[in-house]
Amino acid sequence: MAEHKLKSPVLVLIMLVIVSVALTGGTFFLLQKEKARNTALQEELDDIKTRLRVTENKLDESKKTVADLGAKLDDAQTKIAALSSDLDQEKTAKEEALAKIEQLRIDLEQQKGLRQDLEKKVNQAQKDSEKMQTQLKDLESRKNELEAKIKDLEEKASQAQSQGVELGKIVVSPEATAGAAAVVPAAKAAARQKQAKKAAAPTAVPIATTAGVSGLEGKVLVINRDYSFVVINLGSKDGVNVGDVFSIYHNNKYIGDVKVEKVHDSMAAAGFVSSDIKDKINEGDQVVSKTK
Repeated sequence: MAEHKLKSPVLVLIMLVIVSVALTGGTFFLLQKEKARNTALQEELDDIKTRLRVTENKLDESKKTVADLGAKLDDAQTKIAALSSDLDQEKTAKEEALAKIEQLRIDLEQQKGLRQDLEKKVNQAQKDSEKMQTQLKDLESRKNELEAKIKDLEEKASQAQSQGVELGKIVVSPEATAGAAAVVPAAKAAARQKQAKKAAAPTAVPIATTAGVSGLEGKVLVINRDYSFVVINLGSKDGVNVGDVFSIYHNNKYIGDVKVEKVHDSMAAAGFVSSDIKDKINEGDQVVSKTK
């Protein structure tokens, strides 16, 4: 009985030892397992931290890249705005250039038409001038003939006066009477021819004008109000030079001055000294050179 009582505590103690060893082993196993797990978690945490640092570095680089891209985008937008402005200016300049070209084309067509019209007028004026020159030569010839007849008449009158007898009372043969009768109308005709020559002559002669200015006198042949010049019937053979100034008279009334810019043989082109005479001048108006 006592032995039985002794064995019971021993068994209990053994059981406790076994349980303690088992618990200790289990606890150690659990601790080792937990340690291994903690180690794995720590390694995973370290890896995560490493990846986080890499990610943060990449994020910083990405932020820098985004900032650079933003700056480049702003610069690109500025350049685009500048290019758009330049493009608009070029478009405007191109449109203006096209408008000017079109206007120049229109002006050229008008100038061609005006030139053709002016050439026709100049050719007609030259023809008229040549015709008048021919008429002038014929008048000169007739003038010489009339002057010879007048001279003969004056000689006869002088002889008659030296004898104390009036020419109208001389009685001669019928042939002489007929000759005298023919000479008197010839003298009258000579005076009329002088007046006709003075009115028709296209070339200039030194005369005293109605305005009291002495110089070459002619007339206006052609007027071009678009280009502000006239063509007069005086040229180089009349002593006209480039730069000469002529006064314009309409019905003996002073209008203004023109300045010679181009000279031909029997005509010259002169520009308006002042633009206010453009609408006052007419074809056929009198031109008189101003005294230098």
